Amino acid sequence: MATVYEDPFIKIATMIGGDEYHKVARSLLKSIDATDEEIASSTGLRINLVRKILYDLFGKSLISGVRVKDEKKGWFVYRWRSRREEVEGFIENQKKKIVDRLERRLSYEEGSEFYHCGNEDCRRVTFEDALEAMFKCPSCSQILEAQDNGPVKGALSSKIEAIKGDMQQTF
Repeated sequence: MATVYEDPFIKIATMIGGDEYHKVARSLLKSIDATDEEIASSTGLRINLVRKILYDLFGKSLISGVRVKDEKKGWFVYRWRSRREEVEGFIENQKKKIVDRLERRLSYEEGSEFYHCGNEDCRRVTFEDALEAMFKCPSCSQILEAQDNGPVKGALSSKIEAIKGDMQQTF
């Protein structure tokens, strides 16, 4: 990637999709109400890739598009604009989604008993699956033994609290 750009809009775009998103985001900040063709020209990216990126950013409410009639060509085009004011809301929404997924995972960990054979290549199984397999690993046939998932639960809990704490500081 080129230079580090500290604008939150560009940082988020880059985190979402990498270098191509970075180029499109920079182009959007340089010119207000740019068409997809103008963005493709300024970034050197193919028009279909630029459109894909624009639609993705639009779907995440990070940019807005206005349909206008092109006076020269006679057809409608979209003019795109960054919505820098939406970046913080986008970040908070992503944090909420992450907390929700982590809480569901923690609930699953707390409500399940797991067994494992000790082989790193094999996955752990729930009590029900272990019972069905007569406590033999479905992958390697070794004996399955109860596994303490306390460290996993602890890690999930601390991550949830850290994100929630970060969200409270924001407001």
